Amino acid sequence: MRGSAVNGAREPAFRISRSNQFAETAMKLPKLTLAGVAAGLLSTAAWAQTTAEMDQQRDVNQQERIEQGLQSGELSTREAGHLERDEQHVDRMEANDLKGGKITPAEQARLNAAQNNASRQIYADKHNATTGNPGSLSSQRMQSDVQRNVNQQQRIHNGMDSGALTNKEAGSLERGQAHVARREANAAANGHISGAEQGRIQRSENYQSARTYNEKHNGVTK
Repeated sequence: MRGSAVNGAREPAFRISRSNQFAETAMKLPKLTLAGVAAGLLSTAAWAQTTAEMDQQRDVNQQERIEQGLQSGELSTREAGHLERDEQHVDRMEANDLKGGKITPAEQARLNAAQNNASRQIYADKHNATTGNPGSLSSQRMQSDVQRNVNQQQRIHNGMDSGALTNKEAGSLERGQAHVARREANAAANGHISGAEQGRIQRSENYQSARTYNEKHNGVTK
C-alpha cells in the first residue's frame, strides 16, 4: 500500500513536470524563430553593406592603376579613354544595383564579372606594345582627370564606411561618376584632349564633387 501510495503521489508530479517542459519549449519556439530571422536579416544587410564598400574600393584601385599607367607611359591617352569606358559601365551597374538601397548576390556576381573584365583590360593595355607620352598635354590632362576620379571614388567609399552615405546615396553618386567617365572616354577617343574638352570634364567633376559633399552632410545616415 505504501508503495502504491508513493507511486500514486509521484505520477501526477511527473506529468506536470513534463507538461511544463513542453509549454516552456513551445513558448520559446516563436522567440527562437524570430531571433533566427532577425539574425539572418542583419547578416544579409551586413553582407550587402560590406560588398558595396568593397565595390567602391575596387573602383578606387582601378582608377589608381589607370593613373599609374598614364604616369609611367604604359598607357596612352587613347587607351586610358577606352578603360574609362569600361569604368563607366561598372559605375552604371553599381548605380542601378544600389538604387533600391541594397545589392543582391546575383547583382554582385554580375558586377564582379564586369570589374574583373575591366581589371584584365587594364593589365592587357599596360603590357602591350603601345606606349604613351606622360609629358604630353593630352596625357597631363587625362592624368589630372583620372586623379580626380581616384579622389572622388575614395570620398564615396569613406562616406559609406563612416555611415555618412547610405547605399542609395552612393548609388546616385555612382551614376554621376558614370557621367564623368563617359565624358573622359569621349574626349580621349581620338588620343587627344583639347582645352575645351578638359573644361567640360572639369565642370562635371566639380558638380559631382559638390554633390558628394552635400550627400555626406545632409543628415541622412545609414
